[in-house]
Amino acid sequence: MIKGYAKIIVNGSPISKSNFKLFNLNGRAILPNNSGRYHDRYALYEEEIAYEARVQNPDVVLTESLIAILKVYYKSEKRHPDTNNITKSIFDGIEKSGVIINDAQITRLIIEEYYDKINPRFELELFAESKYFMEYSLMERDTLQKPKEYLPPSNKRTAMPKDTAKANCDPTKLFCDICGTAIKADDAMSANRGEIQICKQCFSKLF
Repeated sequence: MIKGYAKIIVNGSPISKSNFKLFNLNGRAILPNNSGRYHDRYALYEEEIAYEARVQNPDVVLTESLIAILKVYYKSEKRHPDTNNITKSIFDGIEKSGVIINDAQITRLIIEEYYDKINPRFELELFAESKYFMEYSLMERDTLQKPKEYLPPSNKRTAMPKDTAKANCDPTKLFCDICGTAIKADDAMSANRGEIQICKQCFSKLF
């Protein structure tokens, strides 16, 4: 065991905390963990991170300021969460494991984004600053590479009805993604950054 060091590898596609928030009737963000539905995934993922961190680092407790190097391997190059948002879910799980005391200990952080269709995962290394320091440099390439272009995000905020019977409805209307009924904008609960719309009746049944 190396003193002042920990490494955690968690298999599976990394997910972002912000993608699994729902909002209650008062507009307060909540993270469900026992609804039996899709949004429970974040709470389960955080528990998995905590478990793996502790199993892979038995008896390790890092109490000082830390340098973190995070390598995130996504399954798809085109569809994945914002990498900047991934850190919150990961460090919440690491903190819950007891390997670190608080995620505020992370004073230096490098994030690297990769792709692995067969084995998506994240790999996190933590280094105690009393023993390690970081050096990095930025250099200009000798040969230009093909740029990886990004399209602006879609501003689409409406959801089309799921059943074919409503296929000819006004596309500007909002529809509940659970029961499919039309809802007014003032009565809609949003999830997944507005991609999912839920009527108040379905929301009340879920929570």
